[in-house]
Amino acid sequence: MNERSSVAELAHSLRVELNRYSPGGKLPSSRALVERYRVSPVTVTRALAQLAAEGLVVTRPGAGAFRAEPRAATPAAAGDTSWQEVTLSADTATELVPRAVDASGVLATLSAPPPGVIEFNGGYLHPSLQPERALAAALARAGRRPGAWGRPPTDGLPELREWFAREIGGSVTAADLLITAGGQSAITTALRALAPPGTPVLVESPTYPGMLAVARAAGLRPVPVPVDADGVRPELLEAAFRATGARVFVCQPLFQNPTGAVLAPERRREVVRIARAAGAFVIEDDFARRLVHEDAPPLPAPLAADDPDGVVVHVCSLTKATSPSLRVGALAARGPVLERLRAIQVVDSFFVPRPLQEAALELVGSPAWHRHLRAVAQELRSRRDMLAGAVARQLPALALPQVPHGGHHLWLRLPDAVPEAALLATALRSGVAAAPGRPYFCAEPPAGHIRLSFAGVAGPTEIVEGVRRLRAAVDELTA
Repeated sequence: MNERSSVAELAHSLRVELNRYSPGGKLPSSRALVERYRVSPVTVTRALAQLAAEGLVVTRPGAGAFRAEPRAATPAAAGDTSWQEVTLSADTATELVPRAVDASGVLATLSAPPPGVIEFNGGYLHPSLQPERALAAALARAGRRPGAWGRPPTDGLPELREWFAREIGGSVTAADLLITAGGQSAITTALRALAPPGTPVLVESPTYPGMLAVARAAGLRPVPVPVDADGVRPELLEAAFRATGARVFVCQPLFQNPTGAVLAPERRREVVRIARAAGAFVIEDDFARRLVHEDAPPLPAPLAADDPDGVVVHVCSLTKATSPSLRVGALAARGPVLERLRAIQVVDSFFVPRPLQEAALELVGSPAWHRHLRAVAQELRSRRDMLAGAVARQLPALALPQVPHGGHHLWLRLPDAVPEAALLATALRSGVAAAPGRPYFCAEPPAGHIRLSFAGVAGPTEIVEGVRRLRAAVDELTA
């Protein structure tokens, strides 16, 4: 049983047990709860914290947990919020691009499915793959550093910026770096800095739904440029720049999400050349470099490493390879655009909390960091092969055009006889959650797709069982 479901079940049991206690009555000790429910001390602590947050118990250090005094119920005021529909839509008449946000594609990978449902829709490493001990040790050491709770430099800690600059390589230096609150924040800052509202922005098709949501929220108009097995097609990119007058292209040259494609060497040079000729920027989302698989060939350097003219604005993050809560990333840029990026980031968030930056620096500087990356590379390869093999055996009608050497998912094309929405709904009833393909396209998709993540599940058993449940859903729809 995973920790999350254990906490939920214990919290439920304790809610029922609270009825036996009068207000102020003391609950059994944590040790007694561990023995009675056969759970870990951490599970007990988290369950009690959940009940405390709900106002059901009060915890007193050194004394224990007690049933809280009941709170007087306050009747909800019956208000009328219908006026908001008019106000929220009032600007659409003057906006070139309405800024309504569709977060469904992001929520599909962030929302936890019901207990018992196998998560093929996750966007992060399963807790068993996260470096929890190393993170805890790094955070503890960081908290003891002199000045750890003071105000950091707005650009980020110099040592952390230097580390990211070395990781990017080439002639990129710490002076070209800004520390950000993860990759999503960096993409948001870059799009707001580079493209004014109402203008087009070129994007790969398909591409990351979180970026499409950010672009639309900023009032931008995403324009698709198709990708194939070798990444974005340069001739279509050049035509799109010419047709739209766009000044920004967002791409993922390494293990593209969702296709897994790696931009071919000759195309790398072409993409930068085409953007430079159009007077445009390339936002390089290098999200998966630390999710490389054990059997991958040598990785190409980031586009930013070979870009002396400042065409490329580079985005990277530690989050995907560690924990969803280690939201530390970086923006790299050269020239006057860096000042604009800096100004927008400062206005939006001031700075990334110093304890988090210090913890990130402690983590990447420890021997545990490289051990963790090697372990993840090995495990991701094993899980990828297992999922790809199970799909080939159980779901031969679903096309798997590419088995990637990095990232955490497979991208499957559905046969015409299997509607995407119906399959996902049927699969969820069968106990398996997959990510829909539709949110990955900013225009009409050429076919139905699903994305299956092999990183967010508990292990091989769940992979095999998840594919079996998915096969049952397909059979139900095609019977």
